[in-house]
Amino acid sequence: MAKGWVKAISADRGLRETIRIVGLVDVNLDAARMLAGEFNLGDVVIGSDLEAVLAQTQPDILFDVVVPSARVEVVAAGLRHGCHVLSEKPMATSLEDGHELVRMAAETGKLHAIVQNRRFVPGIRRIRSFIESGAIGDLTSIHCDFFIGAHFGGFREEMEHVLLLDMAIHTFDAARFIADKKPIAVYCREENPRGSWYAHGAAATAIFEMADDVTFTYRGSWCAEGANTSWESEWRIIGTRGTLLWDGADEFRAKKVAGTEGFLRKLTPIKVPAPTDRRRTQGHASVIADFVSAIHDGGKPETAGDDNINSLAMVFAAIESARSRQRVIIE
Repeated sequence: MAKGWVKAISADRGLRETIRIVGLVDVNLDAARMLAGEFNLGDVVIGSDLEAVLAQTQPDILFDVVVPSARVEVVAAGLRHGCHVLSEKPMATSLEDGHELVRMAAETGKLHAIVQNRRFVPGIRRIRSFIESGAIGDLTSIHCDFFIGAHFGGFREEMEHVLLLDMAIHTFDAARFIADKKPIAVYCREENPRGSWYAHGAAATAIFEMADDVTFTYRGSWCAEGANTSWESEWRIIGTRGTLLWDGADEFRAKKVAGTEGFLRKLTPIKVPAPTDRRRTQGHASVIADFVSAIHDGGKPETAGDDNINSLAMVFAAIESARSRQRVIIE
C-alpha cells in the first residue's frame, strides 16, 4: 500500500509541490530501497527503526502504512515526535485502541486522520450530492452488495474478521457519509464459506439501523468466485419519491415517481449530475490533499480520527453481533 500512497503523491502536481519524502521505514530494508528507487526519491533516509528515522529526519508528517496490529505503536511514535499522522485503515484493531488514538492526538495537538479513500471517489461524492438535492425525496434506505474472489496471500488470509475489519470499513464509512446519519444499532451474521482460502470471516451480512429510521444493509464476501462486483460495491439508494442505482463504476440510474394512479406508479428518469469539485474525487490523492490542507489552514480533515471512530464503531458492533448473534447497540 505504501507504493499506492507514493504513486498518488507523485502523480498529483499539487502534492508533489507540497510534500517531500525524507524517510522510509520498513522491517524489510530491501522493500524500502526498491520503493525509493522506483520513484526516484533521491537522498531519502532508509531504516528499520522508526524512532531513529523520525529523530534524524524530523518530518512534519508521518504516513502510517503498516499492518493494523502495529497501528497504535506507530501513531504514538509519530505524535511523540511532533508529527501529524495519516494512517491506513482500519483506524485500530479495537474500539478501545481507537479511543486511545483520539486521546493521544488531542493531547499532543496534532492531527490524526485515516485514509478512507473510497469516500473520495467520484461515485460516492456524486451520490451524496444527489441525495442532498432531494431528487428522490427523503432517504429511507441504502443497500450494498460486495462480492469479489480476492486472492491476496499475506496477512489478510490469516486475519480474524477479515472482511468486516479490513474491507467492509470502506463501505460502512461511505454509507455513513452518504446518509449523513448516526449509526444506532446492527445485526450481523459472519461466516467463512466452504471453499474459502481465508482463515476466518470472509463473508458477512449486516443490517444497520441509522438515525431518522434509515436502514443500511450490507452483503459481502471476499471468496465469491464467478461474478465480481466493483471494489466500491453495488448500491441501491431508496428515497420517499424514487430510487438511485449505482454499479460501483460508471453506471448511474435514477427514477422518481411521476404519477399518482395505478398499481405501479409511472416513473420518470432523473439525471445524476457529476461532481463539480474534482479535487475531492481523486481517491488517495484527495485524502492526502485534504489532510495537508487541514495542517496548513488549521482546520480538520474530513477523515479525522474523532469522526472516523464512528465508522470503526460500526465494524466492531457488527463483529460483536456476529459473535453474540444478537442486535448490538453502536457505542
